[in-house]
Amino acid sequence: MQQDLLHRYTFDQLDVRGELVQIEQAYNEMIADHNYPAQVQALLGELLVATCLLTATLKFEGDIAVQLQGDGPVKYAVINGDHQQNMRGIARLQGEVTGSTIQELIGNGVMVLTITPTKGERYQGIVPLEHDTLAACLEAYFAQSEQLQTRLWFATDTTQGHAKAAGLLLQVLPVNKEKSITDFTHLEALSNTIKAEELLELDAATVLTRLYHEDNPRVYEPQAIQFKCGCSREKTITALVNIGQQALLDDVIENGEVKISCHYCLKDYVFNEQDVKSIFN
Repeated sequence: MQQDLLHRYTFDQLDVRGELVQIEQAYNEMIADHNYPAQVQALLGELLVATCLLTATLKFEGDIAVQLQGDGPVKYAVINGDHQQNMRGIARLQGEVTGSTIQELIGNGVMVLTITPTKGERYQGIVPLEHDTLAACLEAYFAQSEQLQTRLWFATDTTQGHAKAAGLLLQVLPVNKEKSITDFTHLEALSNTIKAEELLELDAATVLTRLYHEDNPRVYEPQAIQFKCGCSREKTITALVNIGQQALLDDVIENGEVKISCHYCLKDYVFNEQDVKSIFN
């Protein structure tokens, strides 16, 4: 089964749109070697799926960041991406992780949604995390900010090396309000029958056929999702310039080299004394 794809679909007779995301390789690359607890891996998986769905739902060209932050054991968790579904993510812990709900992981916190379009003004929305699940928090966001009835279903499997994350979205189309609500209620009832293992293991065509076989969903060309960190030696050099030559040389004297590690992909960039001098010459 081909994974790491975003599928959009509509219905000819129903005023509702949908999206289905299934991610494996990008998810495994994102959490590899970070040694996150299973609950944090699952949270990042859901956040990754949510960001992919939001990117497609909000219809923009540019960058997106979806961050959860609070006073719980998970200080923050963030996914950065763009409209081409290039994604990266990270979590930072500040205590022992024992629970799995949003409140148990993030504590008293908020979700910050930041959209930086290629053209136009930057947008930032802040949503209080008042529900037990990320899906419910996002549904509240759409109800308040977009005023569109929306439902989300998430599933994760954190098996080491074979992790998977998947999600399903339904949203009313602002056409005929009364009809769209009726259509949405019908499709929501069907979607509620989906099982986590079906979302994770079955291919998209099978999932959509099982759920909506009498409603004939029109499925569009899928969009590929990939993990893309974006770090480079050149960007690291730019950061080093801001530190200053003498401070870097002092670090070389003390440690033999300057080593900068990327928080997202954990790649190390190493600079010796000659490298440092070359940067400033």
